[in-house]
Amino acid sequence: MSFPGISCKSCGFLTFLTLVLFAASSLVRAQDAQQPAPDNSKINQADRHQSSVTADQQKMSPADRDLTRKIRSAIMSDKSLSTYAHNVKIISREGKVTLKGPVRSDDEKAAVLNKASDIAGQQNVIDELQIAPKKS
Repeated sequence: MSFPGISCKSCGFLTFLTLVLFAASSLVRAQDAQQPAPDNSKINQADRHQSSVTADQQKMSPADRDLTRKIRSAIMSDKSLSTYAHNVKIISREGKVTLKGPVRSDDEKAAVLNKASDIAGQQNVIDELQIAPKKS
C-alpha cells in the first residue's frame, strides 16, 4: 500500500498503529459484552404509575424553571448534604414542587424539604423523598 508523500517506513507504522487500535477497540467491546447491564427497574417501579410525577413533566415556564433553579442552587450550596441529596429530582409544575429520590438520613430529608419550602412555600412542596438504606 502506498500513499503520496508518505515514506514506506511511515506506511508500515500507520498499518501497525491501525492494527493496535483495532485490537484495543475489540478488547473493550469484549469486556463490555461481559458486563451485566445495570438494572434499576426496582427503583423505577414507582415512576410507572400514571399518577406519578416524573422529571420529564417539568414545566418550561420561566417561573417554574426559576423555582427549580433556586431550589437546586440552595441544595447544592449545602456541602454538608450527601451526593444523594444533591441529586434529588426537583419537578416544578405551576408553582407546585415535587421532590423525589433517595437521601441518606432523616436530617438530610428535613434539610432538603426546608430549603424547598423556604423558596416555594411549605404548602407548595410535595415530599416523595425516601431514606436510602445504609451501605453494607
